Amino acid sequence: MKIVRRVGASPRERGSATGQTCPDIFELSDGSFAVIGREATAELDPELPPDAARADYERIVIITRETLVRAKPEIPDA
Repeated sequence: MKIVRRVGASPRERGSATGQTCPDIFELSDGSFAVIGREATAELDPELPPDAARADYERIVIITRETLVRAKPEIPDA
């Protein structure tokens, strides 16, 4: 599996001073997406609705609204 492309604006384009350590979204070679975000599993796991669950190997991460909104035009519909 490899990163094919960034989805949305780079951290620098979103105003990061360093342009390196900010939330990011990437499309992978298998069509999946990888997300860099703030780890929040312990904080949000108890807040999951009854019909949501995560496996032990999964984590909940937070990305900024701007990161997702600026990526939206580049996310495929199907």
